[in-house]
Amino acid sequence: MKKVLVVDDEPGLRQSLGLLLTDAGYTVTAEQNGRRALERATSEPFDLVLCDVRMPEMDGITFLRSYRERGGGALVIMMSAYGGEDAAIAAMKEGAYDYLPKPFRPDEVVLTLRKAEERERLRQEVVGLKAQLATSPEERGLVAESAPMRQALALVARVAEHNTTVLITGESGTGKEVIARAIHRASPRAGKAFIGINCAAIPEALLESELFGHVRGAFTGASGDKTGLFEAATGGTLLLDEIGELPTGLQAKLLRVLQEGEIRRVGDQKTRKVDVRVLAATARDLEQETKTGRFREDLFYRINVVAIELPPLRARRADIAPLARLFAARLAKRFARPLSLGDAALEWLEQQEWPGNVRELENAIERAAVLSNKEALEPSDFADDARRTTHDVRQVGTLEDAVSDAERQVITAALAESNGNRREAAKRLGVSLRTLFYKIERYGID
Repeated sequence: MKKVLVVDDEPGLRQSLGLLLTDAGYTVTAEQNGRRALERATSEPFDLVLCDVRMPEMDGITFLRSYRERGGGALVIMMSAYGGEDAAIAAMKEGAYDYLPKPFRPDEVVLTLRKAEERERLRQEVVGLKAQLATSPEERGLVAESAPMRQALALVARVAEHNTTVLITGESGTGKEVIARAIHRASPRAGKAFIGINCAAIPEALLESELFGHVRGAFTGASGDKTGLFEAATGGTLLLDEIGELPTGLQAKLLRVLQEGEIRRVGDQKTRKVDVRVLAATARDLEQETKTGRFREDLFYRINVVAIELPPLRARRADIAPLARLFAARLAKRFARPLSLGDAALEWLEQQEWPGNVRELENAIERAAVLSNKEALEPSDFADDARRTTHDVRQVGTLEDAVSDAERQVITAALAESNGNRREAAKRLGVSLRTLFYKIERYGID
């Protein structure tokens, strides 16, 4: 049962919140001012703190700052009937998870706490997954600052230990193979082979032999027996990338392998048992493909036991800056020279659409690094990529002005589409509420 500390100088509110949260399944402790709450919060563990901003002896912001300085780890949600967005911005800057303006509805309080719990659960699962992958260079691409990627990695952590088939979907360049490797490395099969095959890269006439192997004399040129990838991956994991490109005839044979756990080499009369975990990846809409008959419906349901959908980079803009820094650090090591990205360059990169997703971002940074001798890359170093932006920088002055203008317009549009709901606008933009408050203040958006 989660423990909640309620801090408010109004006895009636403390009592009503205590009853409400107790009914919702929480263990509630209440304090009437920030000083007593700080002593309580630092002497016993709490999962969540609901704290008023205006209180005698010690106000809520001072409590929050002091609590964080003393290492307090509970998620803090601030409450106030005063200050509006200014108070919310101040609270976010001090590390508050969320802000509730008074008066609020009972269901709004409970929903906010539930969301905070879910966020912390996802964070813990991602941390646990990264710890499991700490010995692997692959984990360096597992950036998950955005909510969509935190959810994807949390799902990876949950399915890794189970020997079940997983379908990884997403646009080209979103990192489907990286996720597949993460599942393998966090699974009990981590000590065995991970083998990936791109079903679209091998001619249909050779694909069956690649997957299942063949015996001598099976076809012209088969001068000896060959072990297929299913046998080679026994005990480990096999990634069937671009599985939507698998020919119809092979789809039936793959279905049999998944159902029976055995393969038959091309030209052979006997079957062989295999112990392989199969992961599949595709950029296609396989459910739609089944409706048109291009993909077997029974195979789709067999591989779609658990689905992990990777968002495009434009839907996880909070990950662009950390990914860019990561790629720059890799290149600095590879080129044996200092290399970083300035704030203006990071802002410019965050504004682009990146139709090629993470792969395109990485290539753009490498191209800029190769063509520039600077230690810190600037927006001008990405000149070859400038055609992607929808704004003409010659009409707005400096490139930094163009970036700011683009950001201001995008935020204004998101707020308009959300009818002024900042939490909803932050979701649309793929940024945290704290980041949105900062940008609104910076650009003076009404």
